[in-house]
Amino acid sequence: MVINQDTPNGKINITGEAIATVTAETALGCYGVVGLTKKDSTHEIDILEANEYPKGVFVRNTKNGYEVDLYIVVAYGVKITEIADELQKRVKYVLEKTFDIRFNMINVYIHGVKQM
Repeated sequence: MVINQDTPNGKINITGEAIATVTAETALGCYGVVGLTKKDSTHEIDILEANEYPKGVFVRNTKNGYEVDLYIVVAYGVKITEIADELQKRVKYVLEKTFDIRFNMINVYIHGVKQM
């Protein structure tokens, strides 16, 4: 997916991979987030390496606007609802400030809990 923007200085093409990378880096900076995982992870949870972040973040354009799905693993002992809520707010803020695009929805999927 590529998002095309016209600016006073010319055209900008924003790839889904760029959005996924910014989303992943922002998520990993949030308290309680251990790492990203694949959407289709099975029983064993594999934490993604930096070059695999686009496998844990999905961006799509719907009739209501852009949406992001984020698949994460959280640390044992943290309040999951607080982590998810803060993550949604922070990712939305950073994406909108970075790319100057309105994101309608940030969906956070907790795929596991890992003891640190």
